[in-house]
Amino acid sequence: MSDAPPDQGDYRPEIATATEVRPLTATERLFHLILPHRALGHLPGQFVQVSLPGIGEAPISVSSSFTRTSGFDLCIRRTGNVSEALHRVKAGGRVGIRGPFGCGAPLEKCMGQDVLMIAGGLGLAPLRSLVQYICDYRDRFKKVTLLIGARTPETLLFADEYNAWRNEGKINIEATVDTAKKGWTGSVGLITNLIPQIEIWPTSTVVVACGPPIMYRFVMRKLQQRHIPDDRIYLSLERRMKCGMGKCGHCQINDVYVCLDGPVFRYDRLAALPEAVS
Repeated sequence: MSDAPPDQGDYRPEIATATEVRPLTATERLFHLILPHRALGHLPGQFVQVSLPGIGEAPISVSSSFTRTSGFDLCIRRTGNVSEALHRVKAGGRVGIRGPFGCGAPLEKCMGQDVLMIAGGLGLAPLRSLVQYICDYRDRFKKVTLLIGARTPETLLFADEYNAWRNEGKINIEATVDTAKKGWTGSVGLITNLIPQIEIWPTSTVVVACGPPIMYRFVMRKLQQRHIPDDRIYLSLERRMKCGMGKCGHCQINDVYVCLDGPVFRYDRLAALPEAVS
């Protein structure tokens, strides 16, 4: 890895320093990173390729808005060799960064509209960047609702920030868990159970959802029952991205490359790709 900024289109990573590392849950940690020569310059919904020499590289969605600081946040779940090694990085440690890559959330489409965000599990990590952006430019949006689903209360991401989002961002937040222990006062059940309970104006609402692919099948049914048009629904895909530049083909679905054409897609486009949402 080189300290020099990479040329446009270069495969070489740029070194970033982790200025803060904190645990979120038993399996997720939040890293605040700083690049030496530039701000990341990302949009909500985009991702970066994170690497460690001798270990490997992994695509990670950015979890903070560019409006906050010159640095950026990554929420990393411990799931494999690369993420396991990244969890051993402490404050002051360095990692390789390429990007940002991909198409982000439809900010222009959301402005002047009601916004409904649906986050399942780790899906709140990339959606947090959109939440922060909306909080910072709240007058550009109408009613904003965030639905959050997790397995248990202990696995809810960024739970310590919900009150600020409600109070400062005037965001209506509803959270549900699959299994609750004593003391949980919120909803219990699937995230799809929340959709019939909220007020929705179909022709003035833009939906942005992020979660496991299996969630989308059932979320789409509920949204279509609420008569939201397919061209007002955006889904962020989890796909086996590798290079981030449309070269390796790992994330290819027919003629679509998730790393280039996504990861955020309008649903009427995905409907023509049966393999995309299953």
